[in-house]
Amino acid sequence: MNFNDPMRNEFLYDQDRLERHIWKQERETGLTRRDILKKFLAAGAAFAAAGTFVDRASAQTPPTILKPIDPAKFWDRGTNRETRFEAFKGTGYLTPASLFFVRNHTSTQILSASTWSVSIEGPGVANPRTFTLEDLAALPQVSQIRAIECAGNGRSFYSSQQGTAGAGTAWYLGAIGVGKWTGVRLSDLLDLAGIKSSAVDVIPEGNDVFSTANNTNYAPTDGGGRVNRPLSKERATDSDVLVVTHYNDEPLLPDHGFPARLLVPGWIGIANIKWLRRIIVTESPVINSYFNSTQYTFIGGNYGPLTNSSIRLGSQVVKSAFELPLPSASFAPGLKLITGRSWSAHGTIARVDVSFDDGVTWKRAVLKNTGNEPQAWAEWQIQWTAKAGSYVFKARATDSLGNIQPDTTPFNTNGYLFDAVVRHPVTVA
Repeated sequence: MNFNDPMRNEFLYDQDRLERHIWKQERETGLTRRDILKKFLAAGAAFAAAGTFVDRASAQTPPTILKPIDPAKFWDRGTNRETRFEAFKGTGYLTPASLFFVRNHTSTQILSASTWSVSIEGPGVANPRTFTLEDLAALPQVSQIRAIECAGNGRSFYSSQQGTAGAGTAWYLGAIGVGKWTGVRLSDLLDLAGIKSSAVDVIPEGNDVFSTANNTNYAPTDGGGRVNRPLSKERATDSDVLVVTHYNDEPLLPDHGFPARLLVPGWIGIANIKWLRRIIVTESPVINSYFNSTQYTFIGGNYGPLTNSSIRLGSQVVKSAFELPLPSASFAPGLKLITGRSWSAHGTIARVDVSFDDGVTWKRAVLKNTGNEPQAWAEWQIQWTAKAGSYVFKARATDSLGNIQPDTTPFNTNGYLFDAVVRHPVTVA
């Protein structure tokens, strides 16, 4: 079987859509899974007869990404897909699931709603528990409009603007999406598992296996290290940290963590673990987990070599982007309405200043009233009269706490948290 066959990937995508449909119908109608399948097939969908079901047990190499990808809207970044920022234009405040970027450390996991569960275990809890999707659905539901953004978003500009390339995927600015996330508070699950006063760290772990010689795991695991990102007990028990099952009121897509993922608002993308498998609570600090020591740590440049005292990334920064093509854009002459988005991990956006002459002069953009949620983004617009010539656009945001995008960002080897004002070349002809 050709595991890169687009038809096979479409079959798997349809199968997972069916899984999410069944789970949603179970919740909304009270029917059993068997009754829903009978009704679905009788209505003429006939997924099985059409060959849509794929024998998962025989699938040795799952597709890297499952959902259909339109190359006009995404950059191909190997195992990842970056949303072209101009594709956000006109889509509204919330990012459609179809347009949300994909960041995979391995490949999209294909899991069943009926058999999935997440366990809470470890020495830091008194009563280890396991929760199914039905268990989560029975608990109080919380919704938040927030961003998830990769820590390397903007990495390419370390090279193009500052002359030194950071290691890793050369993202422009499209490794971000904003949506309505719905699920249960992680603190509620930890309370049900009897989190102890002696607990120190909480380690959400995904289903995806990430093996590396440098991965000194916090505990033995089957088949190698699982993708994980430790949180302090204090951060894990904040009321805004959720185990989410829905995005924009629909079950998560497989590429975005179905059946359940973590939401840690304002923090780097890796903290928002997808395909949750278990959550381990420790009574001692987690020092040598690969994803908080070797990776997602400031090293190199002015930060020095990797040590146990190296700065480990937590919250995101302030950024802005034009809804225009990169690496450059072009216009015909005339009056133009220039649009963009700015975001901050620390609050809302207070103002956005735009320059059309590489920072010589600046004008205030108008913030749209479509939303300006904390730890999400604000949409903005400004008019510009385009005349023949070459230009460099810049957008500089200030958030509600007074954080302003700088002219440059101190370099780090892995190219994380680029927050400097981005130069956007434009040609008018």
